[in-house]
Amino acid sequence: MDMKCPGSAGILRPNIKLLICPKCGEEAEIFTDETKARCKCGQVIYSDINSCVEYCSYAEKCLGEEKYKEIMKIR
Repeated sequence: MDMKCPGSAGILRPNIKLLICPKCGEEAEIFTDETKARCKCGQVIYSDINSCVEYCSYAEKCLGEEKYKEIMKIR
């Protein structure tokens, strides 16, 4: 049986979520696998990725080296 980690679902199969810009208050779209987005006003907005990446010993293997390093860089 092929099991998929539920903690990585939003990273491996991204969805769109909305963030409120702290500078202008407008909504900005970001995918759940992205760590930052840019609002229309130019402000960079950082997103918290809700995942087990920080503590799971299989996270790098599960996500792939590139995506794992990108997420851990902002932690």
